[in-house]
Amino acid sequence: MWIQKEIQLKARNRGFHLITGELLSELPELRSFKIGMMNIFIMHTSASLTLNENADPTVREDFERYFSRAVPEHDPFYQHRDEGPDDLPAHLKSSILDSSLNIPIADGQARLGTWQGVYLCEHRNLGGSRRLVVTIQGE
Repeated sequence: MWIQKEIQLKARNRGFHLITGELLSELPELRSFKIGMMNIFIMHTSASLTLNENADPTVREDFERYFSRAVPEHDPFYQHRDEGPDDLPAHLKSSILDSSLNIPIADGQARLGTWQGVYLCEHRNLGGSRRLVVTIQGE
């Protein structure tokens, strides 16, 4: 069985946001899968997804500090500045991280580790709402 669904996330400030609960609440169909795989794809080039620590919010704060330092705004090296100083850094961060995640499914639940959560990595100062396509395959 296959299911594909588009999910609209609310706009968020720049940073790393834990969205596991919001994401799974939009997927009641997940409960009907005994075994399978879920692919989550973000339909944007200036935001990304990653899987990491779900308990301590300082991890997400440290992620933002690290990426802001590793890929700074206002670098004279950048040519692409069409949408402001955070534009190309957002594209670079999105490519360094990823645009999709694959998560196993077992007994109607995402098989995440105890301390794992799905992050929306918002790399723009004013990125707006973000769209995800979730594809689930299994039985």
